[in-house]
Amino acid sequence: MNVLLMEINPFSEESIPISIGYIGAFLKKNGFNVKILNIGENTNLSKLSLYNFISEFKPRLVGISTYQRNILYVIAISKFIKAIDKETKIVLGGPQTTFMPAIALKYMPVDYICRGEGEFTALSIAQAIEGGDPFSNIMGVTYKADGEIFDGKPTVPHDDLDLYPSPHLDGVFDYKNIKEAILLTSRGCPFNCIFCYTPHASHHKIRFHSIERVMEEIKWLVKRGINRFWFADPNFSFDIGRVHSLLDKIIESNLKIHMWIETRADFMDKELAKKMKMAGVHTVAYGLESASERVLKIINKGISLKRLEEAIYLTQGYDMDVELFSLFGLPGETMEDALKTIMFVEGHGVKIKGNSNAQQMQLYFGSTITRNYSKYGIRPLKERRPPYLSIGDRYETDAMSYKEILKIKAIWRKRSLDKGKRIVS
Repeated sequence: MNVLLMEINPFSEESIPISIGYIGAFLKKNGFNVKILNIGENTNLSKLSLYNFISEFKPRLVGISTYQRNILYVIAISKFIKAIDKETKIVLGGPQTTFMPAIALKYMPVDYICRGEGEFTALSIAQAIEGGDPFSNIMGVTYKADGEIFDGKPTVPHDDLDLYPSPHLDGVFDYKNIKEAILLTSRGCPFNCIFCYTPHASHHKIRFHSIERVMEEIKWLVKRGINRFWFADPNFSFDIGRVHSLLDKIIESNLKIHMWIETRADFMDKELAKKMKMAGVHTVAYGLESASERVLKIINKGISLKRLEEAIYLTQGYDMDVELFSLFGLPGETMEDALKTIMFVEGHGVKIKGNSNAQQMQLYFGSTITRNYSKYGIRPLKERRPPYLSIGDRYETDAMSYKEILKIKAIWRKRSLDKGKRIVS
């Protein structure tokens, strides 16, 4: 049986769709024929070529990675696929769907929305379709059958990530337009920043791949001419002993690689910074969010500006670039606070480009602030919104009007060296 997995990101160039890659490798291991269609702003894909691709491959199941920013594209492509063959089943996964209201299924041309990690969910659906009843004993989804909405039983993911086959080692990716490989050494986040979806989706747990598995993937990719790596872990150095062991292995193997990593400032020290540089780390990204200690306390960030400054200077001292993720429109944040954040970034020698471009805080399904927005002084704009869209950036706060939020956005864009390209969602 053929399964198509799609990544739709028309806002930036193609990159490795690591999450659906894991799902693809898992389905492939269980006997399904999988293709991944990766659509970026540089993808040469016409309506006719997409039609021909779908018609020739004839997938019985299509899975699409879904975010607030791409969901309108996802819905349009889902309609397109259903028009080719109405029997093709479509499941939406990704951050937008985990906590999406079930009623949203009535407004989308899809059959299932994924409620957790995708591997076992996709397998449950694929096996049901192959067995002749696409809605029999499926797990991990909310689904629509005969106009009614139902919830399947939850799946139980692997605690040991090595039990999931590698999307790199199993050859599910096409690296033709890829300049940098994305890897995961862990999943999840145990912290509780109120604006973030990840802690709730991962049940405040973090799980790991073994050092041996990570090294096997790195060496496999290096042999194929790829030496730039983006580690997509939310907290790359959460386990200090483990990350030291990984860096030691990279150094001992004499691998000439270049790495981008993201971690918390309170996980950085002099010994780790020195070893990162030796292993090939070129950029370390930290979450700043706001240069107001008062605002940081409201959003439950748990890191002081002083500690962040220490991490910045350590990183720069070892000739590694620093990127700072920052937000505006945060609860309790005034215009003065928002301007301080811009000055903090520039004042610490961080160029406003790439991931250091700030964005307005988004109220995504599943985050603490979305579930309790009135408690945090958030006032959604008075406009109609379909149930598959969260509040997103359509709000103002007790401390900042929507007009003022737009003004801060314009200031960031004006200061940006790349005009706001590659803003992380």
